[in-house]
Parts: sequence; structure tokens; C-alpha cells
Amino acid sequence: MADLTPTSATPGLHVSKPSPSEPATASAVCHCGASASAKGDVQVGALVAGWNANHGSAHAAPGTTR
Repeated sequence: MADLTPTSATPGLHVSKPSPSEPATASAVCHCGASASAKGDVQVGALVAGWNANHGSAHAAPGTTR
């Protein structure tokens, strides 16, 4: 399986929840330099909401779509 962890060279958001009984984890790296990680369903939900509001397609690099 490919490593889906975002990096500055491959920015993005990665969320994982291996099973319903395990907490979700997430990591995010934006092309603007911002990065974050979270563990736990509530914290991951907040990270995803922040990513959607402030990063990703909210300010995609010129010439790209996300």
C-alpha cells in the first residue's frame, strides 16, 4: 500500500480509522506551509472542518484544484 501521509511535496489531508472501536487519526499539510495532526474522532472531525474551511480548496495553489 502506498504511503498516504501528506508532506510538503504532496500536500493534502489523510484520515484513518482502522476499525469502529479504534480512534480516528488524521494528518494534514497544506501548500501554504500549515500542518496539523489529530487523534480521536472529535479532534479529527475538528481538523477536517478546519481543513475544509481554511485550506485545501479554500486556497488551492494557482493552477490546481483539490
